[in-house]
Amino acid sequence: MAGPGTWSLARAALIILLLPRSLEECGRISSSASIVRLGDAITASCVINQNCSHLGPESQILWKLGAELQPGGQQQRLLDGTQTSTITLPHINNPWTLLSCCLLWGDSLQILDQVELQAGYPPSTPHNLSCLMNLTTNSLTCQWEPGPDTHLSTNFTLKSFKSRGKCQTHEEAIPDCIPKDGQSRCSIPRKHLQLYQTMGIWVQAENALGTSVSPQLCLDPMDVVKLEPPTLWGLDPIPEVTPPQQGCLLLRWESWKLSAYIEQKCELRYQPQLGEDSWALVGPLPSRTLQYELCGLLPSTAYTLQMRCVRWPLPGHWSDWSPRLELSTPQQAPIVKLDTWWRQRQLDPKTVDVQLFWKPMSLEEEREQIQGYLVSWRPSGQAGAVLPLCNTTELNCTFHLPSAAREVVLVAYNTAGTSHPTPVVFLESRGPPLGRLHTIALDPHSLWVGWEPPRPQPRGYVIEWSPGTTSPSSSHKTWKMEHNGSIAGTLLQENIRPFQLYEITVTPLYQDTMGPSQHIYAYSQEMGPSHAPELHLKHIGKTWAQLEWVPQAPELGKSPLTHYTVFWTNAQGQSFSTVLNASSHGFVLHGLEPASLYHVHLMAASQAGATNSTSLTLMTLALEVSELQIILGLFGLLILFTCLCGAARFCCRPRKNPLWPSVPDPAHSSLGSWVPTIMAEEVFQLPSLWDPSMPPITKITVLEEEEKKPGPWESSDSSGTRGLPTLVQAYVLQGDPRAPSIQPQSQSGTSDQVLYGRVLGSPTQPGPGHYIRCDSTQPLLENLTPSPKSYENLWFQTSPVRTPEPLVPNQEDDCAFGPLLDFPLLQGLQVHGMEGLGGF
Repeated sequence: MAGPGTWSLARAALIILLLPRSLEECGRISSSASIVRLGDAITASCVINQNCSHLGPESQILWKLGAELQPGGQQQRLLDGTQTSTITLPHINNPWTLLSCCLLWGDSLQILDQVELQAGYPPSTPHNLSCLMNLTTNSLTCQWEPGPDTHLSTNFTLKSFKSRGKCQTHEEAIPDCIPKDGQSRCSIPRKHLQLYQTMGIWVQAENALGTSVSPQLCLDPMDVVKLEPPTLWGLDPIPEVTPPQQGCLLLRWESWKLSAYIEQKCELRYQPQLGEDSWALVGPLPSRTLQYELCGLLPSTAYTLQMRCVRWPLPGHWSDWSPRLELSTPQQAPIVKLDTWWRQRQLDPKTVDVQLFWKPMSLEEEREQIQGYLVSWRPSGQAGAVLPLCNTTELNCTFHLPSAAREVVLVAYNTAGTSHPTPVVFLESRGPPLGRLHTIALDPHSLWVGWEPPRPQPRGYVIEWSPGTTSPSSSHKTWKMEHNGSIAGTLLQENIRPFQLYEITVTPLYQDTMGPSQHIYAYSQEMGPSHAPELHLKHIGKTWAQLEWVPQAPELGKSPLTHYTVFWTNAQGQSFSTVLNASSHGFVLHGLEPASLYHVHLMAASQAGATNSTSLTLMTLALEVSELQIILGLFGLLILFTCLCGAARFCCRPRKNPLWPSVPDPAHSSLGSWVPTIMAEEVFQLPSLWDPSMPPITKITVLEEEEKKPGPWESSDSSGTRGLPTLVQAYVLQGDPRAPSIQPQSQSGTSDQVLYGRVLGSPTQPGPGHYIRCDSTQPLLENLTPSPKSYENLWFQTSPVRTPEPLVPNQEDDCAFGPLLDFPLLQGLQVHGMEGLGGF
């Protein structure tokens, strides 16, 4: 038995399977048009019939244009149970799209119906209609330009009719010509044509949005005949009949057989195969002779030729150009001017060695005519005798001549003949020399050489240049001749390379003589030094080393040196350097370590570059044993002197008892200006402080012992010990001890002394105390040990059983014993527990 879940799944599957078919029969779309102009509006409505009412009274119809939902649908339920929705789309901007009517079914959209919408333009008017009568295919072919794309299926039809005159009347219609898809031409067969009779032709374009026609073309098929190109070939001249002409080609052609009965004219075009010359046109050519001699061409030059023909004198169209024909003009004797130059070297008194150079002054195409050069000499006194000296294809020749020979003859030749002879006269150097010769490097591949023209003015100059004498190719010279004697320089561009030294020679040429040759060395771009001088060690010490080198001689073509740089490196890899001027030839390294290894090298630099020398390795000298002993001795003396100075300073400073505190001199103390905060719980009264007979007191200190348990000799109920404070308080009265008093001072003191003394006693012991008065201004702290605490000014030496023993003063002291009140500093001093002191 199936459960509820199984039944729900089956029912859902059944609904999904049956839903598309049921919905397909529910709704239909109707639109105002299926094809509209691009950008126009369209209105569509979707109707759901009453058979689909079980879908629910609140079913919602939605619209989609392509993949996008379209708002604005107006939904309505009619009385018969049908449900409608109408929408107006303002703009159709796609040439092709789908409009869908959908129903919202649950959470998804179900398409009820779809229509295809197309948008485009009406066909534009075809233009540029033209027709050709092709005698090969025996048909009239017309072509046209259809115009811009309409985005719609557009049909073109070539329409025509037979007529008379200017095609004002229609005599007979000719079947329409339908071109193939995508083509803009169509051919009307010969059977539908009537030659030498006019006919009207036009093109009609039609699509769903309209129809357009081209302007009508009225023509005679024979007036638009296009002939086939002729066949062209060349003829070799027959010397017996027609002697060959220099720079001419003899041509012949034959018309197409089917057009042999048609009167026509032809034209010829040609151009050289080499170079970029445009086509040269020759015509019209007579058609009956079928032969033509083309002249005015360059000799020994290959040409490309083509021919075409047209019906003439009646109207027609030019044929296509014939296939290319390639012919070469025959050679002719060289017509060339030769510039010559020579060099002579005396072998013996009767023979000279002559090296002759020449250059043909002609275009490159004309130079190809020359097959060789011939140098000959006619001995004097031998009429008609010509001796050949050399026959070569090069531009130079070396031969021997008698010393008396002054002229040779040079000619260029080919299969057609020889050029005009060029006499070469060996001139003597008797003319004035040139002025100052100089050069300027314009760029790495050119040199400007200038000079001062001599007087009288030469008829020309010969300039020679070749790599410098250090180059292995110095024998290969390049030369040129300047025929203008008024110039003061020329630019050399041939065979000029950077970083290469050139020897330039300039020779002036006069009418019957020549001047002496002037030489100069130059380079188009300077080169850095090829190598640096070699370093040598001249002297060396323990902390220095003297280096020297031999400067290199200046090299031609090399940039002069600007400076030297010396580099040295120690064994730890530390590098040092110094820069020296170019005139230096030595240097001393200072600050070196003894017995250390150093690597040194020299760099020579110029504006064009730098180069390094080979590395020099050196080791400084080690220190000797005696020097080590001297250094160690000096070091020991320095330590000893330092120790002595320290001991003297320690022994000469004032010695103090290290166990007794340092008591400052009250007369020079700064405590007189210090006023501490007086505690509020204690008021210290000194009724006898203002006694006029008493000396000024700067400071009074009350010392109080810390509270402690009474000893066996101390009374625990003594009234003097009860209530003692736990801290020591200081009371300071402002005053100047050096200020003059209105009362005379005691005779026991002086006006510039401060009297003080030692008080001996204990505040906790009954009975009188003892003091020692002294006129000294220094503390009397000698012979008192052990040191009291920092707050005590009384000390009692206690026996082992804690019994106080009064200290008996030394009778050898310079202080006298006396009453306590005779001590000025202790007047007004009250010590707790010492009430028994006499008179205090």
